[in-house]
Amino acid sequence: MNKPAAHPALTLKDRNDIKARGLLLGDRLDLKSFKLSDCLSTTPLTLEVDAAGGIAVLFRYGVVVLFGVPIADEPRFIESLRPLLSNAYTAPEVEELDIHCGMSSTGVQSGTVSLDTLSLEKLQLIADALSKNLVLSLYEKKVAGEFDKIEPLAQELSTHGRVSGGSKKLLSKIGHMLLIEHRMVGRAEIGDKPETLWDFPHLEGLYASLEDEFELIERQSALDRKLGLISDTAQTLADVWDNKQLHKLEWYVIGLILFEIVLSLSERARGLFQ
Repeated sequence: MNKPAAHPALTLKDRNDIKARGLLLGDRLDLKSFKLSDCLSTTPLTLEVDAAGGIAVLFRYGVVVLFGVPIADEPRFIESLRPLLSNAYTAPEVEELDIHCGMSSTGVQSGTVSLDTLSLEKLQLIADALSKNLVLSLYEKKVAGEFDKIEPLAQELSTHGRVSGGSKKLLSKIGHMLLIEHRMVGRAEIGDKPETLWDFPHLEGLYASLEDEFELIERQSALDRKLGLISDTAQTLADVWDNKQLHKLEWYVIGLILFEIVLSLSERARGLFQ
C-alpha cells in the first residue's frame, strides 16, 4: 500500500527538472531484506537514497530507477545492492529520462516527461515504464543474437536436407527462449498494469503516454512472436536431428542382425565340414 504522496521525504517536489536513470543490474534483486519502516512505499519498493531527497524505485527483476540522485552518490548506492543481486551484469543496461515539473499539461514526448505537479505515485509509474523498457531492450538483443545463430541451421536444412548441430545444442536454445519468456511474463510482468494504478486510477493517462513512448505493448508482441518462431524452429531442427540419430540406430540394429546371421551360418558351415 502506498504512503501518502505528501511524505516529507519527497523533497524532489521543490525541483523543476529531475533526471531519471534506470539501470538493469542483474537477473534478480532480492527485496525481502528491506524493512518496511525504511521505505517510502512497498508497491513498488521505494527508498530515499541521500539527504538531498534522491529516490530509488527497486524491482525484483533486477532494475533500479533513480530520481534526482547525484552522480557521486549513485555508485555507492548501487554497490550496496550487490549482495542482493543474482547474476549481476558487468555492463548494466541504462536508460535516462528528463522530467520537467510545473508544466501546464502532463505528457511524454521524445524522452521527456512533462508533469503539472510531482508526486510519489507519478514517479513510481515512470519507474515502472522505464524498468520494463530496459528489460525489453535486453531481451530484444538476446533474441536477435539467437536469430543469428539459428538461421544458418535452418538454411542448412533447406539446402541440404540435414542438420549438423547436436540435439543438445538445439534443445539448449529452446531452453533459453523459454527462460526469456518466463522472465518477461513471470518477473517483469511487462503486459500487466502497475499496481500503483489501482490506488491512483486518475493517472492512467500518464501511464498510457509512457507505454506509447516506449512502445511497450508493440515490442512485447513482436518479441513474443520472435520467441515463438525461434522455439518452433529449434524444436523442428531438434526433431530432424533425433530422427537422423534414430535412423542410424536402426541401421546399427540391422547390421548387428546381419552379423549374427553371418556368424551363425559360418558356425553351421564349419560343423558340416568337420
